[in-house]
Amino acid sequence: MTDKARDRLIVALDVPGAEQARALIDTLQDSVGVYKIGLELLFSGGLSLASELAARGKRVFIDAKLLDIEATVERATASIARTGAEFLTVHALDCKTLDAAVRGRAGTKLKLLGVTVLTNLDRDDLKEQGIDRSPQELAVYRAMLAQEAGFDGVVASGQDAAVLRQALGPKMLIVTPGIRPEGAASNDQTRIATPARAIAAGADYLVVGRPITAAEDPREAAEAIVAEIESALSG
Repeated sequence: MTDKARDRLIVALDVPGAEQARALIDTLQDSVGVYKIGLELLFSGGLSLASELAARGKRVFIDAKLLDIEATVERATASIARTGAEFLTVHALDCKTLDAAVRGRAGTKLKLLGVTVLTNLDRDDLKEQGIDRSPQELAVYRAMLAQEAGFDGVVASGQDAAVLRQALGPKMLIVTPGIRPEGAASNDQTRIATPARAIAAGADYLVVGRPITAAEDPREAAEAIVAEIESALSG
């Protein structure tokens, strides 16, 4: 686990292309610890950008949320590991998928994170998928699958972090998206948490997108969140 508050902040580069991402990175400079490249950017030069950032010593999080047959997941994981990224997400739905990702990252330093339940989903949404569990119950179940497969951590709502920390123990990383500072708009997120609440609940890393990227001054917004993390760590 990392000690510095800044190192715990992952900024989501949710922008249309690599040039916009580079401009945002130049603005943020050293105010964040990790840069997350999600699906939108992955299909617009994101993998090349990941390799570029890793070569510059930046920490990179590939949010691919892999889910496919085993051979495809294994080869995709191996390909992503070659970019030098530090983190990769895989949907923690079944052991076949998780085991394939573990095989694919063999011999590399890539850390695997199991996606439990997306933060825009509530119990009614899960019922549409044929799942009769609460989001938190499902998050714990899927997190345990990821741990048993040998994953390094999980991605889960800050609202689930405390229960997950108790279930998983101190070594598994907990990465929480859906982070919103006090008073910020929730946008399309359902199960959100403030930075302070997520850290207090046991989260290791916080993923923040629009509260930083859509701010009038993204660097200032990032620094304010880092200050909140710092306060929570020392409180």
